[in-house]
Amino acid sequence: MSGSHGASRRGFLSGSLSGAAALTGGFVPTFAWTTTAFANAAANDRARIGCIGTGSMGTGDAQGHAQFGDIVAVCDVDNRHAERCRNDDNSGKCKADAYRDYRHVLDRDDIDVVSIVTPDHWHVKIAIEALQAGKHVFCQKPLSLTLEENRLARAAAEKFPKLQFFIGTQQRSQKDQFLRAVNMVHKGLLGDIKKVTVGINGSPTGGPFPVAQPPKELDWEMWLGQAPKVDYRERRCHYEFRWWYEYSGGKFTDWGAHHVDIAQWALKEDAKGKGPTKINGTDAKHPVPFKDGYPTVDDCYNTSDDFAVNCTFPSGVEMVVTSRGDNGILFEGTKGRIFVNREKVTGKPVEEGWDKDKFTDADVVALYKGKPFEDHKTNFYRCIREGGLPVSDVFSHVVAMNTCHLSAIAARLGRTITWDPAAEKIIGDEQAAAIAARTPRAGYEIPRV
Repeated sequence: MSGSHGASRRGFLSGSLSGAAALTGGFVPTFAWTTTAFANAAANDRARIGCIGTGSMGTGDAQGHAQFGDIVAVCDVDNRHAERCRNDDNSGKCKADAYRDYRHVLDRDDIDVVSIVTPDHWHVKIAIEALQAGKHVFCQKPLSLTLEENRLARAAAEKFPKLQFFIGTQQRSQKDQFLRAVNMVHKGLLGDIKKVTVGINGSPTGGPFPVAQPPKELDWEMWLGQAPKVDYRERRCHYEFRWWYEYSGGKFTDWGAHHVDIAQWALKEDAKGKGPTKINGTDAKHPVPFKDGYPTVDDCYNTSDDFAVNCTFPSGVEMVVTSRGDNGILFEGTKGRIFVNREKVTGKPVEEGWDKDKFTDADVVALYKGKPFEDHKTNFYRCIREGGLPVSDVFSHVVAMNTCHLSAIAARLGRTITWDPAAEKIIGDEQAAAIAARTPRAGYEIPRV
């Protein structure tokens, strides 16, 4: 397709945004449509999508995106992943172009939407460059590697308000569990919340892992990107990147991006300037020795496997981010408690008959920022069409990720750190503040917009 044709389609997909945003309070009236309606749209009426990062999760996301448009490009630094997604009957359909370098995807002016499912340390750089290239962005959680990356991502979203910047925290679209729990807290059914326990499990331990030659299909240099140059070890790469602070935050960000997000949403601590002020990481252990917040060995998983980090909010609410106990969120208030995870909601309001029927459509629409309840990606594509904020917006996600990164920093240093949520600064601790950012390797700098 020619560049001019692609530009006209992008104009169609986002053409309603300016009018929609002008409506009262940002509320956008909605109309009934489904993934089927999108799938059956005329060719010029369908989004054209590029998928960057096509491992197991990336291919799964690509299959979801294919319900709303055409996958015309796939990209992965591992050729095996790119070819699998390209040839998959439910995503690339043997028609998509395959690339190793994501910049080829961003250079195409016929692509409207970019899906980013890379390791965490690549997310923000690619997302910002995609916005600069005029693409709508669907980025898997967790968005960022550092506190500084949070600010850079938000600044980019603010600069390009007509482009959707959506985060893949799918728990925000789980109506019968997490939306229902958030609604109970918002309605005051638990009274004043005093404590929240966020169970996210601990990272696995393992190693030492041997040095090896990278597979011929893998561009290890590109995979590392901004991260320090190190020898290839199989367990540093692909799914296992999560357990190395060089590329991720362990469970603090892997599961924290889900459960901390829901907890702060329920507490109404998810807006800019919100968040905890004291983060106590004294009760945290790591599987390898640390010095000044950094691991002293490079051949073992290094993220925390055992922790209970206490986060104190200005309201006095205590939130414990812990590896111990059940995975899920326990809210404790003056009138009772509830526990929620991906399978259930239990607790006093449920026992007293606050069933699903009392969680009204109006309640859901309020949580969905004026949109009807739909699955995660349907909400993303609706917002591309209509404008308005998606249920999983970058602005609230950044606030939750601040808490996740602060928890990891406090755990790495084994002490309490002080955070100014309004200024978004670590106070009185230069060593902790230094961990809030990382200087990327030359050639992999993150744009500042």
